[in-house]
Amino acid sequence: MYIYGLIASVILLDQWSKWSIKTSFNLYQSKPIIQDFIHFTYVTNDGMAFGLSFPGGKHILLVMTILLTGFIIGLLWKEREGHPLVKYGLALILSGAIGNLIDRMLFGKVVDFLDIMIGNFHWYIFNVADSAVTIGMILFITHSILYERHHVEDNPQV
Repeated sequence: MYIYGLIASVILLDQWSKWSIKTSFNLYQSKPIIQDFIHFTYVTNDGMAFGLSFPGGKHILLVMTILLTGFIIGLLWKEREGHPLVKYGLALILSGAIGNLIDRMLFGKVVDFLDIMIGNFHWYIFNVADSAVTIGMILFITHSILYERHHVEDNPQV
């Protein structure tokens, strides 16, 4: 039950934050939250993560996103009794995927606004959904590493 609440909360936070940025900022407008470290900068992205474009354009990307979201839903259902790192990792990946999918379906592009910089290093601008996917992947990979180490220690012949 907590999984559904997490998914709903992340989707709502993502959509609310994007709506807040779109209604409070002009496109490409930036406001520092912590000067030279984190800014809110309103940009849009009609490609994949990190602004990469997808061969075949936006329509193929939309179809692929829908298919992958369906795959993640199936995987989460299969792992519903699994390890918490897997379940929560998949839930975060799913909620981020749905958050960005909503943008793609309604507007044809995704709103990004979290702008991180350290000195001359400037990371790609991202959003709450992207953060959820990243944290979910970290949880999922952490489980894989810990499980593999534990599995190898318990079964040295494998």
